[in-house]
Amino acid sequence: MKEYGLLGYPLGHSFSRAFFLEKFAREGIDADYLNFEVPSAEMLLHIIQEHPNLQGLNVTIPHKKAVIPFLDELSDEARAIGAVNVIRITREPVESGPGSPSVEQPRHYLKGFNSDIIGFMESIRPLLQPYHRRALVLGTGGASKAICRGLERLGIEWRYVTRKRPEKLPSLTGEGAGERPFTYSDVTPALLAEYNVIVNCTPLGMHPNIDTAPPLPYAALSPRHLLYDLVYNPEVTEFMRQGRRFGATVKGGLEMLHRQAVASWEFWNGKD
Repeated sequence: MKEYGLLGYPLGHSFSRAFFLEKFAREGIDADYLNFEVPSAEMLLHIIQEHPNLQGLNVTIPHKKAVIPFLDELSDEARAIGAVNVIRITREPVESGPGSPSVEQPRHYLKGFNSDIIGFMESIRPLLQPYHRRALVLGTGGASKAICRGLERLGIEWRYVTRKRPEKLPSLTGEGAGERPFTYSDVTPALLAEYNVIVNCTPLGMHPNIDTAPPLPYAALSPRHLLYDLVYNPEVTEFMRQGRRFGATVKGGLEMLHRQAVASWEFWNGKD
């Protein structure tokens, strides 16, 4: 039986296993999906060795950037974003060296992809209006890089918002890439009048800490604002509730999860 799985820590919030097991049952696919809840990305190669039937992995926080040194190849998208959330595992036999018995030994080849950008763009595009021209991206983790690239493709300027202002951030192309990020204290009602798309790429509000939310002046929101939360558990986060309270359009991360999961399956099965 083929195996697939999810690499991350912690994984109590994840719906991926249930999603893929349902898909396998519905489509008659003889496969299993396992959770690999490990605190360090250095466990990746050990997991692959211990599971010879493992064909592919999803990668979630906090390992999206940490797995890259262990991979043999990156897709152009993953390299540009600097984060990986899908790994395709290809195994092929190789012969021992000259003078050794001709014993075939398994060798694996790991290629990293990023499907976050696909899921994000496909799920947010129907909600965008002509006046959605500038976005605040909350957080600078692995997922945020895909979000920024997706916003660029959608023609939306962006700026990071962080808890502390770093000296510099990993470079991306496009508006916002060369700008120092805002801190949360910079996000005033006047700034929100200018930036009316807000994307939460932090784990604030994620199960089990469902009462938390990014510290924003929510009362300054309006029906012209669009709040998008990458968190999908719970389906409606405190960030989204605050947005609805003041008339904003809100969207959670569940559809993005489903769309990127479909893209993961295509990457595992040979799409480049």
